[in-house]
Amino acid sequence: MNKQLLYFVLPVLVALCSSCNSDKPDNSGESAAVLSEESYGAYLTALAADELEGRKPFTSGEKKTLAYLEKEFKALGLEPGNGDSFLQEVPMVDIRTSPAPSMTVSGKGKTLELQGREDYVLWTRRTEPSITLDKSELVFAGFGIVAPEYNWNDYAGLDVKDKVVLIMVNDPGFYEQAPDVFKGRAMTYYGRWTYKFEEAARQGAKGCLIIHNTEPAGYGFEVVQNNWNTSKLYLDTRGDETYKCAIEGWVTDATAQKLFQAAGMDYATTVQKASKSGAKPEPMGINISTSLKVSATYDKSYNFVAKITGSKHPDEAILYSAHWDHLGYGKADASGDSIYNGAVDDATGVAGLLELARAFKSLPELPERSIVFLAVTAEEQGLWGSAYYAEHPIFPKEKTVADINMDMMNPYGKTKDIVLYGLGQSELEEYITEEAEAIGRYVAPEENPEAGLYYRSDHFNFAKIGVPALFVGPGIDHVGKGKAYGKEKLDEYFASYYHKPSDQMHPGLKLDGAVADLSLLFKVGKRLAYSQEWPQWKQGSEFKATRDAYMK
Repeated sequence: MNKQLLYFVLPVLVALCSSCNSDKPDNSGESAAVLSEESYGAYLTALAADELEGRKPFTSGEKKTLAYLEKEFKALGLEPGNGDSFLQEVPMVDIRTSPAPSMTVSGKGKTLELQGREDYVLWTRRTEPSITLDKSELVFAGFGIVAPEYNWNDYAGLDVKDKVVLIMVNDPGFYEQAPDVFKGRAMTYYGRWTYKFEEAARQGAKGCLIIHNTEPAGYGFEVVQNNWNTSKLYLDTRGDETYKCAIEGWVTDATAQKLFQAAGMDYATTVQKASKSGAKPEPMGINISTSLKVSATYDKSYNFVAKITGSKHPDEAILYSAHWDHLGYGKADASGDSIYNGAVDDATGVAGLLELARAFKSLPELPERSIVFLAVTAEEQGLWGSAYYAEHPIFPKEKTVADINMDMMNPYGKTKDIVLYGLGQSELEEYITEEAEAIGRYVAPEENPEAGLYYRSDHFNFAKIGVPALFVGPGIDHVGKGKAYGKEKLDEYFASYYHKPSDQMHPGLKLDGAVADLSLLFKVGKRLAYSQEWPQWKQGSEFKATRDAYMK
């Protein structure tokens, strides 16, 4: 799971769900195959073993992981999902940014020196050896949002070409706390930092700096500081050189106050105005100067793709996805263990792909639509494997019914509830509610919608190209032990296991909860596989227009 998450949230499953119509026969010959805790546990144990070296891209651990997946999917009788191959090549680049230790702010007769890492963090997606900002003009651009469906455009009438934009985190709804402003407290796609950098580039800005604030960001500045003077993986876009900002980064809230003071602007008043409809961002009259050194290393990783070809509509696909990668070797813990096995994150999801494939192959009749099992690379570095597949889909987006993603499955036992992320996105929300109720479970809303967790797992890249994707996670209402116990175990995972060598197979893992959730996901996928339903986005979703445009 990507590091940019709240420590207290376990986003793990993305499911596309619907209930069976009473007047529609069950074409599969049975309501559901039996999923096995024993076989699921065997898959999980193998994927989380030290022999796979933490499953990091560009290492021998990647080769071993892909070889294991090919062996097991072949044993289940699945076909290669990419022509005659189980692999989809993902060209990537590792960019190491080494910023200068400070940034100079000048203008209006004042000079201010900011310290790197403490006051701000910078990096770049460009690959030229050096990047220099020499008195680049700083422009406040509100939230940096262009959202036609909300009648909002922070760049209207604002010239930012070759300038650096300073932007607020999240979106106006969070600040206004009004349900009719964007989605109120719940973050939209426009509140994500990834969107803000992309939009700034589309506007021709030379750079983009986001003002960090812990509550609307969803994490502390120390998470951002991890990007200082480090390398980051991106897709290799040589040959398709889309414009990228020269710099991307964050400034602390205290730094933003200093910048506004240097510009002779009242910070609190300007921020308050920016969240109102019709706000007019403005140039600040100050400049920034700094530099970065850059080194780039090109390499290739791989997505793994297997399929069961549909009997009636083989060109229509239902995707099950999970990310196979984790962190490889890293800093050793107190016991000397330096392998970051990623048992929960996300061997649980990849083992789920295998167990679901086994269940589908056990059905007496083939699914009518194709079922695709996609294990993607480089999720931990920015959802890049799924981004590449979305840009180069094996099954066209027009023929992709839905994505069911599994990311960090339930490690602490069965729960009565399932948590729904991204409330208000698609019709699939009604489907998941009906499916849960059919087996005596219930859907609970996410506790922190302002964190924008709907936009932080691999399903998001499918949503961006219009493919319906539902994000659900395990609840905390533990069967037999209640909500307090479930919350305690959830907190325990993040405190003691998440992104640590201790996230490995151990006696505390309870697989019955993961298998119970897999059973639900199996029924959901099977429901779609034996029907001709096409789930739709709801009015107001950021992804509705994209889907509607090519599904007319």
